[in-house]
Amino acid sequence: MEIIEVLKALAHENRIRILNLLAKSELCVCELENIMQVNQSNASRHLAKLKQVNLIKGRKKAQWIYYHLNEKMLNEHQFIKLLIEDELDGFAEARDDLKRLKKYNNSSLSCETLPESDLFSKQ
Repeated sequence: MEIIEVLKALAHENRIRILNLLAKSELCVCELENIMQVNQSNASRHLAKLKQVNLIKGRKKAQWIYYHLNEKMLNEHQFIKLLIEDELDGFAEARDDLKRLKKYNNSSLSCETLPESDLFSKQ
């Protein structure tokens, strides 16, 4: 993959937020949309771009696809790993996403029950 294409994929706030979340947990699109508080179309579009440049991979489980970081790609491009691990502490939306991820992980919700819940309605 050309490095320019990878850099272009990193040039959107929501894609950086997705990478930040996937660095902590494997997630499906419904979990990402709820945690990030974006619509399904938005989350799916950004996931597709990240997948296109091999920054993430998907694993199908039942009717859901669970996304995770492509460690091979991160090892080839160490600056991306450094960005995720060291640089996102100052990014308020990324910090807020991680708070919502923690809240979700501490709940008993799943992909099946999260969309109908009000877990994030009082954010």
